[in-house]
Amino acid sequence: MKVGRKKGDWSCWLLAASLVGAFGSSFLYGYNLSVVNAPTPYIKAFYNESWERRHGHPIDPDTLTLLWSVTVSIFAIGGLVGTLMVKMIGKILGRKNTLLVNNSFAISAALLMACSLRAGTFEMLIVGRFIMGVDGGIALSVLPMYLNEISPKEIRGSLGQVTAIFICVGVFTGQLLGLPELLGKESTWPYLFGVIVVPALVQLVSLPFLPESPHYLLFEKHNEAGAVKAFQKFLGKADVSQVMEEVLAESRVQKNIRLVSVLELLRDPSVRCQVITVLVTMACYQLCGLNAIWFYTNSIFREAGIPPRNIPYITLSTGGIETLAAVFSGLVIERLGRRPLLIGGFGLMTLFFSILTATLTLQDRAPWVPYLSIVCVLAVIASFCSGPGGIPFILTGELFQQSQRPAAFTIAGTVNWLSNFAVGLLFPFIQKSLDTYCFLVFAAVCFTGAVYLYFVLPETKNRTHAEISQAFAKRNKACPPGERADSAISSDEKRSRKPEPDSASTLDGHVKDRVV
Repeated sequence: MKVGRKKGDWSCWLLAASLVGAFGSSFLYGYNLSVVNAPTPYIKAFYNESWERRHGHPIDPDTLTLLWSVTVSIFAIGGLVGTLMVKMIGKILGRKNTLLVNNSFAISAALLMACSLRAGTFEMLIVGRFIMGVDGGIALSVLPMYLNEISPKEIRGSLGQVTAIFICVGVFTGQLLGLPELLGKESTWPYLFGVIVVPALVQLVSLPFLPESPHYLLFEKHNEAGAVKAFQKFLGKADVSQVMEEVLAESRVQKNIRLVSVLELLRDPSVRCQVITVLVTMACYQLCGLNAIWFYTNSIFREAGIPPRNIPYITLSTGGIETLAAVFSGLVIERLGRRPLLIGGFGLMTLFFSILTATLTLQDRAPWVPYLSIVCVLAVIASFCSGPGGIPFILTGELFQQSQRPAAFTIAGTVNWLSNFAVGLLFPFIQKSLDTYCFLVFAAVCFTGAVYLYFVLPETKNRTHAEISQAFAKRNKACPPGERADSAISSDEKRSRKPEPDSASTLDGHVKDRVV
C-alpha cells in the first residue's frame, strides 16, 4: 500500500466495481437502444411469416406497423416498471445484490428473444423486449446510486460518468454487431439478442467479490464495521477516518429518519429546487432530440452522396463520436465541474440544431451544404455526450441525502422513461407536420434547459451532500434536514436550561430584604 497515496486515486476495487457494474448494466441499456435497427426488415418478415402461418393470410400493413411500434416502445414501458421496483428491491437487497438479481431479467430476456425465431413465436420477442426494459429501468437507477455511494467526492463525477461511457459503448457495439458481415443477416439476427447473455454472466460471476455500498451498510443496515471495511477496499487505504467522519456526520443527522417515499419527497419544501432540477435535466435528457438525429442520419448521409451500401459503416462514426465525447467528459468533469458541461452541452446543441435546420432546408442550394449537415449531426452528438448524456444521473445521486436517494432515483427514472416513451410516440407526428423544422422544437427544449440550469444549479464538484443541500437552502427558503435537526436540538437545549440568577439582581434582593 502506498503511503503517499493521493486523495483522487482510483483503487483497483473502485475501478473493478465501476467497470463490472457498468458492463452488466448501462452497457446493456445502450446496446438494446441500437440493436433493433439493423435487423428491422428481417424481424418484420418474421412477423409476417408467423402471422401467415397462423391465420392463412399475410399480415395487414397497419397491423405490422403497430406490432413493430409495440416491439420498440415496450422497452420504455418495461423501463418504467423497473424504475418503480427499485425502491422496494433496493431497501431489502441493497445496491450490489439488486444489480446481481437484475441479471436474471437480462438472461431470461436474451433467451426469449434469441429463441423466438426457432419457436416461430413473435410474442417471445415482444415479451423479451419488455423484460429487457425492466432490466434497464433497474440498472439506470441502482448503478448510478451504487457508484455515487462508493466513490470519494474528489472523483465522484468521473466515476459517475462511467455509466454514460458504457451506454455509448453499448450503442456502438449494437451498431457494429448489426453489420451484414457480422450478425446483421437474416439467418443470424437472433444471435444479436443472444449476445446480451455475455455481459449479464460476467457481472453475475464478478460482482459477488466486490463490497456492498458503505453508505447502505451504515445508514440502512447500521453496520459500521462493514462500512469501514468497504471504504478501506474502495479507497485503497487503511485510514478512512476522515471519510467516516463525514459520513457519520450525515448519519447522526439522519439517525432517526426513515427512507422517504416519493410523495414525501415531492412535498418536502427543503428539496423542492433539487426535485425540479432533476425533473428538468431528465426531461431534457430524453426530449433534447437525439432520437430525431438517429432518424435523420441515413437520409442526411444519402443527400451527401454517400452510397447506400456504405451508410451502415459511416453510421458507426456516430457511435464512435458518442464514445469519445463521453470519455472526454469523464476526464474533464472534475476540472470543469458539472455546471459548465451541462449548460455548455445544451447550449451547443441549441446552436447546432439551429444550423442543422438551415442546412436541411437549403441543402439543394449548393453541393457542400449536405456535408455541413453531417458536421452538424456529429457536433450535436458530441455536445450531448460531453455533458447532458451522463451528468443527469450523477446529479440525482449528488443532490439528495441518503434517506431521500432511492425516492429521487425513482422520480428521475420515471421522468426518463416516460419522456423516452413520449418521444417514440410523438416524434413521427412532429416530423410529419414540421419536417426539417422539427429540430427547432428540440433547440427550444435545449435552450430552456440551459437557461434553467444557469440560474438554478449550483456547482456540486468536490462538495459533500450536506454542502450541496446548504447551497440550495436559500432557493428553497427552507432549511435542509440537517439544519432543522440541529436547530430543533439547540432549541430543546435552550428550553431545558434553567436561567441562572444574575448576581447583581440577587444582591439587590438581599438589600431589599434587609431594608424590609
